[in-house]
Amino acid sequence: LFVLRDHMDLGSSICTLGGVGEAHHFHTKNQNPDTSVRVRDDTGTPAIDWPNFHSGENGDVQTIEVLAPAHRILKRPDGSNIEYFPAHPHEGDVGAPANDRTARVIARGVSKTTGKPFNLAVTFDAQGTEGNAVAESTFHHIADYNWDVSMGCPSFVTEKPGHAIADNPTLLDDIRQYCRNIADWLVKE
Repeated sequence: LFVLRDHMDLGSSICTLGGVGEAHHFHTKNQNPDTSVRVRDDTGTPAIDWPNFHSGENGDVQTIEVLAPAHRILKRPDGSNIEYFPAHPHEGDVGAPANDRTARVIARGVSKTTGKPFNLAVTFDAQGTEGNAVAESTFHHIADYNWDVSMGCPSFVTEKPGHAIADNPTLLDDIRQYCRNIADWLVKE
C-alpha cells in the first residue's frame, strides 16, 4: 500500500486501515500523542487547522532529511540519497506507530514557518504474509499542480505558487525516482 493524505482531517478515513492507517495523525482522529505538534504550523491559510506543516510553496521543493539507515526507496540509482520532495504549504502528520516493529520514519522535512522538523514518510517492511506499505504526509508530493503550477489549481487554492520547479525541472528527478522506487518495492517484496 502507498497511502497518502493531506492536512487537518483530509483523508482521515484511512485510519480504519489498521497498520498503515495508524501512522496517520489527524485533527480529530488518531491525534499525534505529542501534544506539542497540535498547533497551527502554516498560519497563511487560516481556514486550515493542524496538522498543517508548511514545507514551502506549491511549485517549489523542500530539502528532506533521510533518516539512517537510508531506506532503499530513498536512494538514487548511483546509491546516493534522494534530497528533494515537492513542497506544500500545509502537509499532514505521520509517525511510526509505537506498537508496530515493522514501521519506521524514513524521511523528515522542516517547517519554513517555525523551523520545526516533521515526518514526511513512514515505511512498513513486510513481515510474514503482510506486504510492504508507505504512509505519506501529503498527496501533494506527487500531485500534478505541485509538479507543474502551470496546470492550474482548484479555485479554493489561494496560496501564491512558487517557481523553483518551473525554473529548474530537474528538481523533480528525485521525486520521480522515489515514485519508481516505491512501485518497485511494493511489487517485488
